[in-house]
Amino acid sequence: MKQLIVRWNQLSLVKRILVGIIIGIVLAMAVPESTKWVSIFGSLFVSALKAVAPVLVFFLVISAISRHQSGQKTNIQHILVLYGASTFLAGLTAVVASFIFPVHLSLAEGAKDISPPSGITEVLQSLLLNIVDNPIHALINANYIGILTWAVLLGIALRPAPETVKNVIASFSDAISNIVTWVINLAPIGIMGLVFDAMVTNGLSAFIEYGKLLAVLLGTMFFVAFVMNPLIVFVNIRQNPYPLVWRCIRESGMTAFFTRSSAANIPVNMNLAEKLGLNKDTYSVSIPLGATINMAGAAVTISVLTLAAVHTLGIEVDLGTALILSILSTIAAAGASGVAGGSLLLIPLACSLFGIPNDIAMQVVGVGFIIGVLQDSCETALNSSSDVLFTATAEYAKRRKEKTTVIIEAEFHAKRAGGN
Repeated sequence: MKQLIVRWNQLSLVKRILVGIIIGIVLAMAVPESTKWVSIFGSLFVSALKAVAPVLVFFLVISAISRHQSGQKTNIQHILVLYGASTFLAGLTAVVASFIFPVHLSLAEGAKDISPPSGITEVLQSLLLNIVDNPIHALINANYIGILTWAVLLGIALRPAPETVKNVIASFSDAISNIVTWVINLAPIGIMGLVFDAMVTNGLSAFIEYGKLLAVLLGTMFFVAFVMNPLIVFVNIRQNPYPLVWRCIRESGMTAFFTRSSAANIPVNMNLAEKLGLNKDTYSVSIPLGATINMAGAAVTISVLTLAAVHTLGIEVDLGTALILSILSTIAAAGASGVAGGSLLLIPLACSLFGIPNDIAMQVVGVGFIIGVLQDSCETALNSSSDVLFTATAEYAKRRKEKTTVIIEAEFHAKRAGGN
């Protein structure tokens, strides 16, 4: 038994997760009734990730900023540009895809008991209120905008503090990181439970009726993940982007697909960023920030479902309005985490751009909930994996620039020496 455990631990985490997926599918198809208890492993795994993530972010950011030396450069500004550009391009790609492959819906009743935001002002107001949230309340409710705000302020305030104080905070940060490692090692068992639950509860029949809509949604997300994002990475690092892209999708996107939570995937992304050798001062801020505002998948969902409603109602859309929808979906997607229900509840906001009544828009939201298992899983996988992708891209671009500078200076000095 001991040898079996040792061999199991020697396998890479991805291989162990694949084993968990296969076991979950087999149990769901073969003996679903007698193995219902398996689903509890999935709930426990997601709950554990969600529990540890806010505390991890809080202490990591405080420790990173309090120890930050003046003159020491991070890549946050570059990462924010990458987040914004990728989300806008995802929304624009979704608009183009929706015109090439128009979808008409048989609108279903549903989702009438929830209230979408009345406008973009309400979304922005929600974000601002999250910034000034009580720190304890922010930690309890996993309000990452509030957690980041307080962590940044405390980190700045603790810069003049004695090294002993900073060491204590760093020790807490390291201890929580160790706990995260323990939780991540349980991923194969947790994902086995999540796969089992998804197969038993939904099966695949629920998605057949909305196959074309799902094909446009998922096809666009795959295009963004495997074409648009690699193109952005290549422009920045000027080398083959696919090894990095594939690793981020394999080690981050796969877990995010099953947990369906960017917040729950923060510890996984932190762990991957460490394995990639990235600057801890940078990724300890950019990863939780990305989980809040880097929402390319949400931009795709908002654009595709909104234009599905537009095509269903026979509304004509000009180029200018389509471009405005791309910009609106970018802004709305960044605020999706601050609104209960995420990207689906922001569809009525986008529909209002075309004068679509709220009752019809809410029926589109109902369709979104029907296909939500696959749509939300792929959306989260795209969102979360690109947090690490663009953090790594910014750092690799910086290293490439520094290396180029060194080479140019060396050539310059060599020429001067030769001339002398």
